[in-house]
Amino acid sequence: MPQKKAIRRVYITDDVHPLLIEGLKELGYEVDYAPKVPLATVRKKIKNYDGIIINSKVLMDRAMLDGAPKLRFIGRLGSGLEIIDLAYAKKKGVKVFRAPAGNSNAVGEHALGMLLALSNNLIKSNLEVKSMVWDREGNRGFELKGKTIGIIGFGHTGSQFARKLKGFQTKILVYDKYRQRLPDEFRYVTRIKNLDTLLSRADVLSFHLPLTEETVGFFDEKKLEKCKDGVIIVNTSRGLVIPTSVLINGLESGKIKGACLDVFENEKPKTYSENEKKTYRTLLAMPNVIVSPHVAGWTVESKRKLSEILLRQIKRLDKNG
Repeated sequence: MPQKKAIRRVYITDDVHPLLIEGLKELGYEVDYAPKVPLATVRKKIKNYDGIIINSKVLMDRAMLDGAPKLRFIGRLGSGLEIIDLAYAKKKGVKVFRAPAGNSNAVGEHALGMLLALSNNLIKSNLEVKSMVWDREGNRGFELKGKTIGIIGFGHTGSQFARKLKGFQTKILVYDKYRQRLPDEFRYVTRIKNLDTLLSRADVLSFHLPLTEETVGFFDEKKLEKCKDGVIIVNTSRGLVIPTSVLINGLESGKIKGACLDVFENEKPKTYSENEKKTYRTLLAMPNVIVSPHVAGWTVESKRKLSEILLRQIKRLDKNG
């Protein structure tokens, strides 16, 4: 008798576009779709799966990987890999797929949108007009034209932000420690080899760095001191790149004119200590701070693109055995 073909199973632990579910089924996988599953349940059940699709809530550490003897691949819905022990996954022969191109355009648009909202006092004036307050002079903004924009990190999202700025007649400076050359497409961008030079010249600093040991606490007080007075900070990368204390001190002193933040050191308000509550109350009460809940890459279009990219990589894995 022919041997019965083993069932291959994929665990999807976050919200995805239906095309990923259907595509995996067409490849012959049995799909368990549990977008609201708690981490503890994932740890118990992962031993049954050949593949897992994750977002930021599932930490693929050594313990998780050791508990998944059948695992062939991990699909990361996005770009950040700090939630995966890459070296251990490689040692165990587990492929890691990610999709940074899937939401990079969304992040670039979001960063620009926040910057425009800050420069034109859109959040403040919107609330005032809805409260029947008509303060034109108090909401006088400033233009991006002629400003120097410093982009720190020029990967998928940093380059998309530069593309969005192209028509604004700004001067764009780029610092990326690991990129020696920029594509010809970016002739309008100036690559700066020395970070201190970029810090001293930029009117706006936009951060597009992955979270690694090297980038935790990257923008410290010493780096802030090297910036222009009245610099504007945009962070759509990872909250731990910029300590909250540095932001608050800079905003209170006026060294930082304003901040656009999609990410934070602690993004789980229910876990805040009393000290963290006090810190975030101070930050969030500042009128020159615009915030959003880590949704820069969270669009209808990016949801589809992320699934498409992961599905292509899984198909390739299947094809190559």
